[in-house]
Amino acid sequence: MAFDAYFLTAVLDEIREKAIGARVEKIHQPSRDTVILLLRCEQGREKLLFAPNPAAPRLHMTTANPENPPEPPMFCMLLRKHLQGARLAAITQPPMERAATFRFDCTDEMGYPVQKSLVAELMGRTCNLYLLGPDGRIIDCLRRIGLDETSKRPALPGLLYQEPEQVQKQNPLEWGLENYVNLLTSPGSDVLADRLMDTLGGLSPLVCREAALFAAGDVDARVESLEISTTAQKLLAFFEENLKNPQPWYYAQGDGMPKQFAFCPIWEYGSCQMAESFTALLDQYYIVRDRRDAMRQKSQSLRKTVSNLCQRIQRKLIIQEKELEATFDRERLRQLGDIVTANIHRIVKGSTTLEAEDFYDEEMKTIEIPISPILSPQQNAAKFYKDYTRMKNAEKELTKQIELGQQELKYLQSVLDELNRAQTEPELEEIRQELSAGGYVRLDAARKRMKQQKLAPMRFESTDGYPIYVGRNNRQNDELTFKLARKDDIWLHAQKVHGSHVIISCGGTKPPDDTITQAAQLAAYYSESTGGQNIPVDVTPVKQVKKLTGAKPGMVIYHTYNTVIVNPYKDIVVDALNAERKEEAT
Repeated sequence: MAFDAYFLTAVLDEIREKAIGARVEKIHQPSRDTVILLLRCEQGREKLLFAPNPAAPRLHMTTANPENPPEPPMFCMLLRKHLQGARLAAITQPPMERAATFRFDCTDEMGYPVQKSLVAELMGRTCNLYLLGPDGRIIDCLRRIGLDETSKRPALPGLLYQEPEQVQKQNPLEWGLENYVNLLTSPGSDVLADRLMDTLGGLSPLVCREAALFAAGDVDARVESLEISTTAQKLLAFFEENLKNPQPWYYAQGDGMPKQFAFCPIWEYGSCQMAESFTALLDQYYIVRDRRDAMRQKSQSLRKTVSNLCQRIQRKLIIQEKELEATFDRERLRQLGDIVTANIHRIVKGSTTLEAEDFYDEEMKTIEIPISPILSPQQNAAKFYKDYTRMKNAEKELTKQIELGQQELKYLQSVLDELNRAQTEPELEEIRQELSAGGYVRLDAARKRMKQQKLAPMRFESTDGYPIYVGRNNRQNDELTFKLARKDDIWLHAQKVHGSHVIISCGGTKPPDDTITQAAQLAAYYSESTGGQNIPVDVTPVKQVKKLTGAKPGMVIYHTYNTVIVNPYKDIVVDALNAERKEEAT
């Protein structure tokens, strides 16, 4: 992604258009690094998000509805005290910096008009959010920085706010053709993109690579191989067009979700699209990402528990498989028993070995057989037969235990896949209930008393109008396949990987090929194979799917089926996902 200074400039232009003159109605702080201002604008309410998070710094309008903590943090309470009811008067940005100042018209404790500022710095490790008084002093900030020797810019209440050091680079908005010619002929990095990055301020590496691709046809183009005049003209054209007329471009994989974004076209990845607005682009990128990260955090304890169980079973299986391998030589024990029995008369009391001919060997070689000096000859022979029988029984039991262990491991791995795909708290809670029912986790008293929200399977519709249902977890897979689906409906599942059961509700009719393909795409998408290409998906009538007695939730068998090869990222998946997100938002 390229949330650089010029991308921020475009975002701020959108905010100014909507929010200048807006009144601050509410302020929330859903997480340590996120502050949201609810603004009453002329067109209605808008939410302004500040996220000075070093891992993903950003600032934009949003439609997201993150969950707020029961008690607001102290910084949130302070912002409410000073800014609630204030009007947004102006927004400024230092040249070539990922920083912005929001000036608010407020009143002081005596009711006199004053101006206070909210300064957002979005520059990597130094990200911060400052509340400044009318005199430019820090009222407070999100991250306080002490007065030690390592602090170039201390940030504490009462200190004067110090602006970041100015970028010691050139402003591409002020450059002409001659400047680009000098750039190409002066000493510097051999790679054009790196030379642009080293010289021009406010640009991300992604944008510099795109400039190199536009001007030289290669993101890794080397300066020594370029025609100076032509390349300089193309660089000038690239920056004049995109800096003066920025657009919200993004690259997306097949699921439609942005993977990279910038204020210029992104052809490095082979294709790109333009979003409706910078706000819509950032929302699309971060809402999904934030939701995924939040769910990963909430599911961390469950994930750790299940992972530990998987590791424990894997270690146990390794030991059992070694023990099973040892039983394969048991036939030799029976043979040795036969040889000892045939030579009982040759055993001398107190001997530890018996020398005898091996009549199971074609050459009748003489062998030494270890025997116990404290056992009788008959007992020594019986011991070999007893060990043989024990090994034979061990093989049967170990084979059974290994099969059960493999089934349990497969089930727990499917639960991990469920946890990876869970997108909401109710989905996570259903998985927790599933693990509790299986005896893998214990529920606390509060959760036992809590009335659980029962989720319905995901519902989609094919282009031919056929309903397609997708299970969210193993228990739901069972219910969907064996209770909700009819015997003459069509069942689909990604081949040989963990994933959701998919049902085409066709009422006994044969669904068109397009519907089967679209359902298969959903089966591939909601499986471990999502993100891959050419995914095999098995298709069979529901009546062919069986569940063995005692099998874990979601575990089924089937023998009669057809297989289709699909890519998991198609329009039906994207449209359905987008529809689901819109439904959740409303």
